Amino acid sequence: MKPQDAGTLSPSAKEALRKRTVEAVKRGVKQKKAAEMFGVSVKVVNNWVKTYREYGDKGLDAQKQGRPKGGSLKPWQAAQIAWTIKDKQPDQLNLPFHLWTRESVAVLIEARFGIHYSIVHVGRLLKRWGYTPQKPLRRAYEKDPVAVQKWLDKTYPEIRKQAQKEDALLYWGDEMGIRSDHATGRTYGKRGQTPVVPGSGRRFSCNMISTITNRGHLMFMVFDQSFNTSVFLDFLRRMIKQNERKVFLILDNHKVHHAKKVARWVEKHQKEIRLFFLPSYSPELNPDERLNCDVKLNAVGRKRAKNATEMKDNVRSYLKKRQCQPDVVQNYFLDRSVRYAA
Repeated sequence: MKPQDAGTLSPSAKEALRKRTVEAVKRGVKQKKAAEMFGVSVKVVNNWVKTYREYGDKGLDAQKQGRPKGGSLKPWQAAQIAWTIKDKQPDQLNLPFHLWTRESVAVLIEARFGIHYSIVHVGRLLKRWGYTPQKPLRRAYEKDPVAVQKWLDKTYPEIRKQAQKEDALLYWGDEMGIRSDHATGRTYGKRGQTPVVPGSGRRFSCNMISTITNRGHLMFMVFDQSFNTSVFLDFLRRMIKQNERKVFLILDNHKVHHAKKVARWVEKHQKEIRLFFLPSYSPELNPDERLNCDVKLNAVGRKRAKNATEMKDNVRSYLKKRQCQPDVVQNYFLDRSVRYAA
């Protein structure tokens, strides 16, 4: 059956068609079959179902036809809305939304200028302004922009200058947990049929701590137990043993890094090692985070382990490979957020 042109239907007929089609999908009818049943394309059914999941029954209601209520946005008004979306979040403007969606932008336009646009037209405006739907990065409320700027402008340059003065190696360190059920990447499958990847129902995990330099040197340790002062001190002992020069190690503010036992040990070994700490809640400033992402994506996500031993072997093998690729490790420092450390 050739798909019909829904654009030729009246608004009420479109609404009825949308709701009947989505209701069929909700009852378990496949989207392809629903498209055949109601004489529309699979793409149209997919869009209707997506709209329903995002907005509920209200999203399937007939849209008002004709010119927008209240006129159209003037160029300066459009520019103001575009800049507001860039600089603010909806909840900062007391809007009942957490993210910028077509609906929240439509509410903003109507609240500020009294102009009512349909969700579809708002989508066109956003596209015209250069906005696309994206997965947002998560940033902690506790992050202090002033402290971050001080780190970039003063604290880190002083650390680097002191490292040069003392002929010390400047390392960046971090630790992370690795789980067997970590999901990353995508795989191809038939449209409308989510592919299933077989794997063990058992969950297992391990932990790793690593340090890197902008010269491409990498050190690591993979372990089973929780990250604690004993594990951390064991790793620090290995660092000073394997480096002939003094070590300057930059870390985040994990409680283990600030433990009194660690501080006392570092004090006794101040000729071999010094610790420095990033601003709180600022993981994007640490180049070693890029190594963590690399390991999760390629050592864990693309090679499924059957048990904890195999997973640890995969991680160790991958990190040893990276140790032999200093140019790859150096590339971690090319990301915009950590280029200052290159």
